Amino acid sequence: MENSDKYTIPNSTRIGHAHLKGADLNRSLAFYCDLLGFEITMRYGKDAAFISAGGYHHHIGLNTWYSKNGPPASKNGDGLFHTAILYPERKDLAEVLNRLLKASYPLSGASDHGVSEAIYLDDPDQNGVELYWDRPMEKWPKDKEGSLEMFTKGLDLSDLLDELR
Repeated sequence: MENSDKYTIPNSTRIGHAHLKGADLNRSLAFYCDLLGFEITMRYGKDAAFISAGGYHHHIGLNTWYSKNGPPASKNGDGLFHTAILYPERKDLAEVLNRLLKASYPLSGASDHGVSEAIYLDDPDQNGVELYWDRPMEKWPKDKEGSLEMFTKGLDLSDLLDELR
């Protein structure tokens, strides 16, 4: 069915939350709450929990309803590539990087995309996680015609950690 009225999603639309399956709820909570700093807003029985930043009802749902003690999803299969967590300031990203390094938590990458700086890792169930902050829009790289010109370069982690000094 063709519709001549092209619909465009409203500018104020946001992704409300992600709900992730895992093998061990306590292990997931240790990662997302103890390491990354989210807070539990509600436990839903013994197999699910909702976590947030700043008291929102939940940014991430975690459950083991269909995956308790199961293997991680295949990296080469269909599914979620990563959940992206947007930090408000560069210093906040530096703080979480510092926490990850102190915990010797493995990173899978760190990139400067021009519009943002990002740290990549996997949660304990091998779900991809991107931790990032956006540069102010007026600093986003643009080409001669004014179109966005994103890129991927290595992120200078030492420079990022200088935010904490």
